[in-house]
Amino acid sequence: MLRGRSILEPGDLSKEEFEEVFELAEKIMKDPAAYTHACDGKLLATLFYEPSTRTRLSFEAAMLRMGGQVIGFSEAGTSSVTKGESIADTVRTIACYADIVAMRHHKEGAPRIGTFAADIPLINAGDGGHQHPTQTLTDLLTILLMKGGFDNLTVGFCGDLKFGRTVHSLMKALTMYSGVRFMLISPEELVIPDYIRKEVLDKNNIEYKELRRLEEAIGKLDILYMTRVQKERFFNEEDYVRLKDSYILDQEKMSMARDDMIVLHPLPRVNEIAPEVDRDPRAVYFKQARYGMYVRMALIMKLLGVDDVSGERVVN
Repeated sequence: MLRGRSILEPGDLSKEEFEEVFELAEKIMKDPAAYTHACDGKLLATLFYEPSTRTRLSFEAAMLRMGGQVIGFSEAGTSSVTKGESIADTVRTIACYADIVAMRHHKEGAPRIGTFAADIPLINAGDGGHQHPTQTLTDLLTILLMKGGFDNLTVGFCGDLKFGRTVHSLMKALTMYSGVRFMLISPEELVIPDYIRKEVLDKNNIEYKELRRLEEAIGKLDILYMTRVQKERFFNEEDYVRLKDSYILDQEKMSMARDDMIVLHPLPRVNEIAPEVDRDPRAVYFKQARYGMYVRMALIMKLLGVDDVSGERVVN
C-alpha cells in the first residue's frame, strides 16, 4: 500500500507499485467522470520554490478534477521564505492545513527535508538537477501506452544529460526492466554525472553508448527522449549560449528514424524540436503532458488512501 508515503525519487516505488499506479491511471483515463468526487474534502498544497507551468498546473488540475482543492504558492517570493522561514517550518505549517504536499525546489535534497518535518505525504515535484519522480511516472505511462511495455527497448537521451533531472529519474526507473539499452547523446560538457554512471548504469549492468551526434543514433532507437539545455542551471551566459543549440530535431533527422520510434520531451520546449515535427505521429510529447495529469491523479489517490472510485478510505 502507498497510503501515507512520501515519494522523493523513482526508487521509492517498487516495480509492482509502478504498475499499481499505471493501472489506476488507465482506469481514470477510460472514465474520468467516475473520479470527479474521489478526493472530495481533501486539500493539496503546492509549494513551488522554482518556476513551473506544466508540473504545477498538472498537479492542481489532477486534484481539482477529483473534487479536491488546492492551496500554495507558485514562487518563493510570495511566501514567508522572504522573511527567512526554513523549509522545515514552511512544510510543518502547511501540514496543519493540507492533506498532501507537492514541492519543487531549486536545491537538491530540499524535499527530503520537508518529509522530516511533515506527517502527511510529500511528493517531490523536482529538486534541482536531481530527481523528478512524477515526470518519470508520466514518461513510463506514455511508453507503456505507446510501446506496450518496457523490456528490450533502446532509449536515446539527447541534450542536457548533466543537469536533466527528468533524464536521471527515467534512467533509474528503466533499470528495473530487462534488456533496456541507452544511447546517451550530448556535448562533452553536458554528459551524465559520474554518480549516475556508477550508481545507475554500471551498478545495474546497463548497456549504454555515449555519442556526440544525434544522427549516429536516431535510426537505432525505439524511443528518443529530447531535453532542452537549461539556462537556469548555468553559472554564466556564455556557456549556455554556446551549448543551447547543440541538438535540434527536425523532419530531416526524423526521416532517419524508424516508423515506430516515438519522441518524448518533458517540456517546456525551446528550440530543440522544430515545430514541423509536431505533425509527425511519432511525436507524442503533448500526449505525454496530458498523461501526466492522469498519473498524478492516480498517485494522489494512492498516497491519500482513497478507494478506486468511492473516495472512501482504504482499510489496511
